[in-house]
Amino acid sequence: MKKICIILLFGLSAILRAQSSSVKGKIYTENTPDYLYSTVIIKENNRQADADKNGNYELKNLNSGTYTLLFTALGYISQEKKVTLSENENTIINVTLKENINALQTVEIIGRKEKSYKNTRSFIGAKTEIALKDLPQSVSYATKELIADQGTMRVGELVKNFSGVTQFTFYDDISIRGFRINGQSNTQLLNGLRTSTGFWKQPLTNYLERVEVLKGPSSALFGNASPGGVVNRVTKKPLDQAANSISFSTGSFNTLRALGDFTGPLNEDKTLLYRLNIGYENANSFRDLQFDKNIVIAPSFSFLPNDKTRVNFDLIYNNSKSILDRGQSTYENDLYSTNIRQSLNASNDYLNEETYILTTSLNHQLSDNLSFSASYIRTGYNEDLLEHRGANKYAVDGNGVSIPTAIEMQVFMRKRKRYIDNISNFFVYKTKTGILDHNLVLGYDYAQEKLPAGGSQLEAKGYRNAANTGAINTYNPNNQSAYLLDANGNPVPNVAHFDLSNPYNSQQLKDMSKYFYTTRAYDPTFYSTYGIYLQDQIKLGSLKALLGVRYDEYIDRENYTKDNEKKVKQHSFLPRLGLTYTLTPNVNLYSTYVKGYNPQTASIISNPNAGGPFDPLESNMIEFGGKSSWFNESLYVTLAFYKIKEKNSLYNANDSSNIDLMRAIGEQESKGIEIDLNGRITNQWSISAAYSFNESSITDSPVASEIGRQKPNTPKHQGNIWTRYNFTEGALKDFGLAFGSNFVTQRNLSISATQTIPGYTVMNAALYYTINKFKIQLNANNIANKTYWVGGYDYIRVFPGAPKNWLLTLGYSF
Repeated sequence: MKKICIILLFGLSAILRAQSSSVKGKIYTENTPDYLYSTVIIKENNRQADADKNGNYELKNLNSGTYTLLFTALGYISQEKKVTLSENENTIINVTLKENINALQTVEIIGRKEKSYKNTRSFIGAKTEIALKDLPQSVSYATKELIADQGTMRVGELVKNFSGVTQFTFYDDISIRGFRINGQSNTQLLNGLRTSTGFWKQPLTNYLERVEVLKGPSSALFGNASPGGVVNRVTKKPLDQAANSISFSTGSFNTLRALGDFTGPLNEDKTLLYRLNIGYENANSFRDLQFDKNIVIAPSFSFLPNDKTRVNFDLIYNNSKSILDRGQSTYENDLYSTNIRQSLNASNDYLNEETYILTTSLNHQLSDNLSFSASYIRTGYNEDLLEHRGANKYAVDGNGVSIPTAIEMQVFMRKRKRYIDNISNFFVYKTKTGILDHNLVLGYDYAQEKLPAGGSQLEAKGYRNAANTGAINTYNPNNQSAYLLDANGNPVPNVAHFDLSNPYNSQQLKDMSKYFYTTRAYDPTFYSTYGIYLQDQIKLGSLKALLGVRYDEYIDRENYTKDNEKKVKQHSFLPRLGLTYTLTPNVNLYSTYVKGYNPQTASIISNPNAGGPFDPLESNMIEFGGKSSWFNESLYVTLAFYKIKEKNSLYNANDSSNIDLMRAIGEQESKGIEIDLNGRITNQWSISAAYSFNESSITDSPVASEIGRQKPNTPKHQGNIWTRYNFTEGALKDFGLAFGSNFVTQRNLSISATQTIPGYTVMNAALYYTINKFKIQLNANNIANKTYWVGGYDYIRVFPGAPKNWLLTLGYSF
């Protein structure tokens, strides 16, 4: 027995000596300093090891011998390495994987692993994944890394990073190349699909991979759209390696945030992946009475049963409690007469919103050359509102003369719901005809929006009637006997005027039972639109062409659900032509021509007081420019020249006798130059910068004074820069510094009035400290405490920017 034990011990010792070798190293990506999550497989025995988030891997306890190592990563070309090991040998093998440009997703289902300010791919430019340098159209974007470095929580705060894009108001409401879009226009996209927001609040960013703006009319891709461009929000998708992070932030205006991002595989073979983003925010504002409380839950799942089928499910749920801010009011024609913190709200106002957006996507490879993709998105929105707000005019005395320090007020109590559905299906077929490579896309889109029964609003406004039993909407000094007058002979308002000289008294709790109300019903509405499109990406050597055409039909149901319901139809035929030429490996030149349209809604078409009929909005754009890469493709630059024309835009006629009267503008034109720059200059130095020059005006109008006037909230010049430097050695090792600045020039507030808001330059900075898995970040914004306004309609409704403020964030990754 003793001999047997000795033999076993010798045998075990020999085995351990034979298995004492190892292989370790790092895995990099080509042309960037980024590391990769990836897998290393020994082909002879199928042993494997996963690289960590820094690209490190290790295979231990190997026998001596010769092995074939297979390095794989999603979206990159696999690479094999031969290694011969002797006993007790520890070998280091580093590899650099090249991106697999042929393994593009047709639907964005798997998370991208780029970790910088640059993004090299887009899905909105061609319906399927395409390299941005090959897309014959300008795209501005902000990655999650830039969003995190700036401490940004809302999409509206991001637009300062985009050339030609500015805020119009506090709401989900922006101007792109001089054309306004907002969250209720249903031309905004989430993961390339039509969705909507509640308009009053900007979308949050904690669940987003990036925000991108495709410039110019996008109707040939997505149907009716703004001629300025379309905003696409891309949600974070699951990764095939575990990566988790949590962060807590506090700062000015009693801000408190807690965010979490968790992702990884749910099974050993990594066919089921998950990602969960959660967020909590409780913050006040520099504006009186304002606050935001948000709870966000955003799970995402990807199922990859085989190499031919991919399925994704996304859900974004947001419960928001706040107060609706209608902006700052000033004395007549004196922008600096009131404090920027002053709001017109009462302390018992509220805005409760509940939003969910559910998305599911499928991509299936039918053959080597043919694939099919299908996506569906459902958006649900529930609004519950009480607000004291201005009536968009100054109060009047008994003679009908404006009181420059008092705002006429009104009260709204509103409940309504909205539901939006969008289905997108398309085939992708890759083929060759002679020397030409083709990438054909044939697709069908359908979208609809429904406002169900029950939406309604109570309104209190105007002045009390003589019997004090109701209210009259407007005051007529020539008929004073019809109104209740005070001791000074002034009409008694239904809702007390807001006293700009004593705002605190006007902001107190209000007795809602003291007002006289009228009811406004939001009748059920239903619209739908569908489109059929064909697109071909053709490649001939250095020349690439993107040719597309779309037929779109828009159907609005006038008097929906009523006995006299009828369909109002509009349609359009939309071509698209784009060319890209590779001048050098680092420089692409491009040009494009696209047409766009937007239908006039049935409510305007059928309203006898609107002054119609009106033709649909029609637009077109010519754009050309160049895209280049620098510093081993770490830095990307886009230069664009464009001209956009739009016909048949409607503006309110401002007729006091008919508030519904609209008038058509003959033509608007926007032209300009844009530059966008994103990426790294060195491994430690990141930068995002943009500049635009834009002339946007009415060129044909029945009102001569409007012709040639710069359009509202559209600066002629704007620009920004944000740059970060990380120290990797010396006394400042592990520290990072960032500086940013953005500017805009003077803007008009309307197409007819002369009121303007001044240009401004705002400076921001940040300090970072990273040690192991911990991160400390301090953001300081508007460090010069500049007084400025981001947008507005007039001096009764202007929207100021925040004064100097700070945000401290503590983060942990694991």
